[in-house]
Amino acid sequence: MPQSLESLERQRVAILEEIGALGDMRRGSIVEQYLRCGKSPCCCQSRGHTGHGPYFTFTRKVQGKTQTRQLRLGPALSKLAREVEAFHRFRQLCDQLIEVNERLCALRPLAGADWEPPEVKKTSRPPSRRRSGTRSSTS
Repeated sequence: MPQSLESLERQRVAILEEIGALGDMRRGSIVEQYLRCGKSPCCCQSRGHTGHGPYFTFTRKVQGKTQTRQLRLGPALSKLAREVEAFHRFRQLCDQLIEVNERLCALRPLAGADWEPPEVKKTSRPPSRRRSGTRSSTS
């Protein structure tokens, strides 16, 4: 069932309000890892052991280069996780906003039914620089 203009406009307003309420955000990702140490007598070498950890890394791209920062459990990690999650939610909301706007644009009536696009002037091609008939060769 197609949606009405009014319901799509309400959706758009709701999405914009949610974007406005997001707060601080950062792009990037946080990864949790468990690693093996490499010491032969260590318990992490046995089968089924998850390894040492968790270790957390925050990774992002800055001017085309990857930056990675090691993190520990605590308030800094929690703050960063909230900011990264807010950015991911922002991206989702932007996609939803574009989808709603595209549906709105498709449903809106034309402002003036007699409107036509302006004529495009045709330009003549510049003359070819290639000479016809003779070729010059240097001996």
